[in-house]
Amino acid sequence: MKVIEALRIAMRALAANKLRSVLTMLGIIIGVGAVIALMSIGRGVEKYVTDQFAGLGSNLLFVAPGQISDGPPSLRPNTVKALTVADMEAIADPSRVPHASSVAADFQTRVSVTRAGKTVNVQASATTPEYPRVRNWNTTAGSYFSMLDSAERQRVVLLGADTYQDLFPNNEYPVDQIVQINEMNFRVIGVMESKGGGPGGNLDKSVFLPLTTGQDRLFKQKTPNGEYKVSVIYVSIDQSENIPLAQEEITQLMRERRGINYLDQDDFSIVSQNDLIAVFGDILGALTIFLGAIAAISLLVGGIGIMNIMLVSVTERTREIGLRKAVGAKRADVLVQFLIEAMALAAAGGLLGVALGWSLALLVSTAFGDFEAVVGADAIFTSLIVATAVGLFFGIFPAFRASRLNPIDALRYE
Repeated sequence: MKVIEALRIAMRALAANKLRSVLTMLGIIIGVGAVIALMSIGRGVEKYVTDQFAGLGSNLLFVAPGQISDGPPSLRPNTVKALTVADMEAIADPSRVPHASSVAADFQTRVSVTRAGKTVNVQASATTPEYPRVRNWNTTAGSYFSMLDSAERQRVVLLGADTYQDLFPNNEYPVDQIVQINEMNFRVIGVMESKGGGPGGNLDKSVFLPLTTGQDRLFKQKTPNGEYKVSVIYVSIDQSENIPLAQEEITQLMRERRGINYLDQDDFSIVSQNDLIAVFGDILGALTIFLGAIAAISLLVGGIGIMNIMLVSVTERTREIGLRKAVGAKRADVLVQFLIEAMALAAAGGLLGVALGWSLALLVSTAFGDFEAVVGADAIFTSLIVATAVGLFFGIFPAFRASRLNPIDALRYE
């Protein structure tokens, strides 16, 4: 029997029982739709996280005290040897780390900020003037503090986007307005652009002030010899291919400055931007595959439904099978006929499932403005191939059973 003729007969048989065919395809439709939607959302999350890390700056290295296994810098024990501004200045020395294009430091702590009777608790970042360039973080109003502001320990502050909205709900112009940080007056000189969520939480719920001002007037966090402590040192590398070399140079420099012997473990951590992206990418990739595997269970259920309906179809068409065999149809012809019907059910369900999954992905992207689900061509083709394979696999037994019918017994079947 020609395949085209078998396909035509299969379509006619399925069209004769439209409702039953649709209900049979439902499991495949839901399975394929769920697989595509979940994988698209998972990939969208991966892209979103990658974009967030890319927004931290260009070719960044993060230098922090203690080991990563000790937890976030803010939760590490007080016995961990702190980083200092002198460490930042040593890393910025082009003779020691020639590929470092910009270096900045940051001391982070929680503060209360008050204006016009409204108080918010936010993260304060006491930083150096190079911070916005290193972090690729610009202002939307005003300007960042200067070297002179830092040297004179000026009480100036920049507000994060959400902090500005909380303290200035009527969208007033904030520059030169006065706010209180831990009950001390500071003059607002600018507002930072919105960054959204980041590794440290919501980056927009923050304020920024000179490191010298913060350490002298607010935090009093200095080493025993009077050096300014910092939480993190950010190093922007000139080119991405130079990151491993720069990381090695900084490691050697820090070991010398901290007096670490040859075989002793580092008491600091250097993490690259690419390391963070890779770690989160691996986690989210595994989660995406896991969710897709769970959704694929629906395909198994849909395959069982196809086998069930095909067995019913064989029973209903026993006399038809007997008649076709009596006029010369071979076992292979009957086998191919029922296999094509099963695969046609699965393929049609797969196509409708693709439409469903794509629609769900677009719906999620529309609902969350900053998020975009990524519908991959590989996910679509894989889902369609798997759906068709499911139809083939679960259609084999009914098709084999139909091909084994004795034509005489089939003609007598009532």
